[in-house]
Amino acid sequence: MRPFDIFDHWSACKRKQEERAERIASLSKPYQYPLNSNERTILDENIDDLVQDVQDGNKNAVDVLRAYGKVAVKAQEKTNCITEVMLKEAEGWIKSGDINLKGPLAGIPVSLKDSINVGGFDSSVGYSCNTGQPVPVDGAVVRMLKDAGAVPFVKTALPITLLSFESTNDVWGQCSNPHNTKYSPGGSTGGEGAILAFGGSRIGIGSDVAGSVRAPAHYSGCYSIRCSTGRWPKLGAKTSMPGQEGIASVFSPMARTLMDLTYFTRSFIQMQPWKYDQSVHPLAWRTEVEEEYADKKTLKIGVMRTDNVVDPSPACVRAVDMSVQALRDQGHEVFDVTPPDPYEALVIASNLLNADGTRTFRSFFRTGETDDVGASEFGRYMRLPRIVKWFYYAYVKYIKRDDLWAGLLEHWHEKSAFENWQWVAKRELYKADFHAWWNTFGDEGDGMDFLLTPPNSTPAVPHGGMSSAAAACGYTFLFNLLDYSAGIMPVTHVDAVKDALPTTININKMNGIARGAYKHYDSVKMAGLPVAIQLVGRRLEEEKVLAGMQRLYNALDAKGHTYELLEVPEV
Repeated sequence: MRPFDIFDHWSACKRKQEERAERIASLSKPYQYPLNSNERTILDENIDDLVQDVQDGNKNAVDVLRAYGKVAVKAQEKTNCITEVMLKEAEGWIKSGDINLKGPLAGIPVSLKDSINVGGFDSSVGYSCNTGQPVPVDGAVVRMLKDAGAVPFVKTALPITLLSFESTNDVWGQCSNPHNTKYSPGGSTGGEGAILAFGGSRIGIGSDVAGSVRAPAHYSGCYSIRCSTGRWPKLGAKTSMPGQEGIASVFSPMARTLMDLTYFTRSFIQMQPWKYDQSVHPLAWRTEVEEEYADKKTLKIGVMRTDNVVDPSPACVRAVDMSVQALRDQGHEVFDVTPPDPYEALVIASNLLNADGTRTFRSFFRTGETDDVGASEFGRYMRLPRIVKWFYYAYVKYIKRDDLWAGLLEHWHEKSAFENWQWVAKRELYKADFHAWWNTFGDEGDGMDFLLTPPNSTPAVPHGGMSSAAAACGYTFLFNLLDYSAGIMPVTHVDAVKDALPTTININKMNGIARGAYKHYDSVKMAGLPVAIQLVGRRLEEEKVLAGMQRLYNALDAKGHTYELLEVPEV
């Protein structure tokens, strides 16, 4: 920070917001008209049929783009989900032939997390110092999308640090949940959650280091899968923590529907992403695996009902129960499991992710720039003198007798290389233990087919909720540490009566992590918010997980429990 760069900060924020407003206001006349019947048909058409229509020339890719562009503008008005507006340029890419309209994703509009590089646009990551610096060329993901026929058309909101289940920064403002604007849409890929749930995009791409494509899907009500490292390109994007490898961040897809998510993921990997990015494994899409788990008569599914840190709230318990019963009614083998201590994984993962003492993500701040409320809290503690932290740790452990909260605080300081390597060794030992545990459920070492869990202890938090709930991320963070494939699918909505907190539960007697999450739980205020489940496979099992999600979707549908998406509004 420089003493007077606060003026640069204010100027940059004002300039970017005015630029966005001008881009929307200057859209061509077709974007100003209400949706017509043809555009309504486009929004409702199955993705494979829409692709075929564009490939055959029965539908114009520009018309598809304009249909989604109109709804995206309305989504922006309600939720503030868009950062960079690329509609004019996208039309140009279609007309110039830069987009391959014979590809497997021909004409499909795709929204992108703000951090993904698109040539000619900023990748601000919510930091004002990154504005006014348009990247010169497309990143690997965008090059692949265009070669596949997809049309990148907007970039979307995120939190300034990329370390939050909220999506707020000074450059773009606060993004809201389309179901209830008093609540967060999730983070760090929150803008994608908002625009997809609203209906302003069909496919989104984000990144996930502790749940960043899964929390938004759970909070906002859409579908996502956290892919394992090496399955998707990662070059050509900006981040708040360059060089951080203790817990790898991975780019992964999100979608409005499960059909779209599966079709897109399959098509994208069939594009051979290892030819675009050397970090991607040359692992082709395994149709035989997808078909095996689509057809397998009896699936073997373990249920992790709690991470033993923050028990799931009534709404999240109900979503798991609905899923378990639906699967059992289909004849599947479903049983409760207790995995190797998820709390240990939370401690290891949090210490690895912030081994630099939060110095890296803070190095991009300008004077006066607003920090994320959650990152601000743990960053402030990280920077306290060690002696002060020791006394606070001792107070929490020995006076308050809160072993879980104390254990999370115990090693919360910047690590030397020597210390960091020790934590990496702990990570690898934990991964080996989890792998061996999973295998115990199989007759031939194959283990369970899937693990079913809540995606979080509560539905969406209100704005500012991460100030106390930031540590309650164990249900997703666990699978980042393990590098497992994990999918999110919405199951139901919060019911004010069914999901009320029992009077027997005393929040004040919870551990500090749980107390921070539960202080925001109110089934009446949350009524109508989405509630999802998480279905997990092991590393590089995306085909299997997507097939399993479809089996669960079908099981719920058979009981009349199909999740109801938000209706696309009249535009």
